[in-house]
Formats: sequence, structure tokens, C-alpha cells
Amino acid sequence: MSTRLSIAHAQKALADLKHATDRCRECPLGARATQAVCGEGRPRPAVMVVGEQPGDKEDRDGHPFVGPAGKLFDRALEELGWRREQLYVTNAVKHFKFELRGKRRLHKTPAQREAAACHHWLEDEIDLVRPHSFLALGATAARALLGRPVAVTRERGRWQEDPTGRPVLVTLHPSALLRGDPAQREDAWKAWLEDLRIALPRKA
Repeated sequence: MSTRLSIAHAQKALADLKHATDRCRECPLGARATQAVCGEGRPRPAVMVVGEQPGDKEDRDGHPFVGPAGKLFDRALEELGWRREQLYVTNAVKHFKFELRGKRRLHKTPAQREAAACHHWLEDEIDLVRPHSFLALGATAARALLGRPVAVTRERGRWQEDPTGRPVLVTLHPSALLRGDPAQREDAWKAWLEDLRIALPRKA
């Protein structure tokens, strides 16, 4: 099969995966969310970027990393001279977990049982996308890829291997920078960019 046909097959299979994930009720999150939010980007990328879960805007729009954290990620890519279209961007958990505060839907971290229930969807996605390496943004993503609890601040910025030998680099989720101490934000931003510089290809 030619590369072009193989990529076209993967794109069709990823669309089918999105429809199947929409119907998933293996944990309570699917029943409350607007829709599943699967990944976007090209198959066979140098890097597959994995975050935690969709946020409020992602849940409504159906696209990954389009809320405040996604805008910060795009800013980092632009500063480093890369394009998101050259990557594949997704989340470990495909449905938005939230709690209501009046009319606002506030993010809640997925429980491990919820992340575990969703893990086979991530593995299906990985099998179709077939990336060369992974960038794990935050603890939920790192645990999903490495198969163990991860202390992000201690393990960030260096290549590791998942149980099958695939290379994974762990760093902070961009939302951590948004929540961080404003007095330390510039230093945190520079350190995060250095992590991304290690993980992402030189050209995109």
C-alpha cells in the first residue's frame, strides 16, 4: 500500500473512531459531555502531543486544544517556529469532566478509573496515527503513556520509554502555566519552551 493510500486509510479510520468514541458510556463522562473530542493532525507525525482531557470550549466545539491552554500551546509553537498541522494533538481522556458552578462548567481532573476506561480509545488512536514519539502534557497524559504514576516536575524534560519502547517526553500541561504564580510565569514559560524544544522536530 502506498504512503498516500495508507494515510488516507488512517484518516478514514480516525473518523470512524471519533463516531465510536461519541457513543462510549464505559464511564460516566460520556453521558454528560456534549461530544467526544478526539485528536487532530496528520497521521505518521514526528510527534503525537497528548494532553489530559477536553475543556469547556473543546467540548462545545469538538476540537482539541482550542481553549486558553490551547492558545498558549499555539503561542509556544509559533515562538519556536513550528506549526500544529505537522503534529497530531489529542487527549488521554476523550470526554469533558466538569462540575457546575451556576451556569459555568469548571474543569475537574479525571479519576484514574475514568482515564483507564478511556485508555483503549487512546491506544486505538495511537495505532492509527503511528507517531515516532510522544509529548505528554501533564500527569494524566504521562500516566496514560508510561503506564505508571508520574511526578511531572521531577521527570519533565527528558526522554523516557513507554512499556513498548516508544519514546515519551513529559512536561507540564499549559494550563499549569496559566494557573501558576504570576511572579514566576516568565521563568516557567522559558523552562516549558525548552522542554518543547527537546520534544518537537527541528522543522515543521
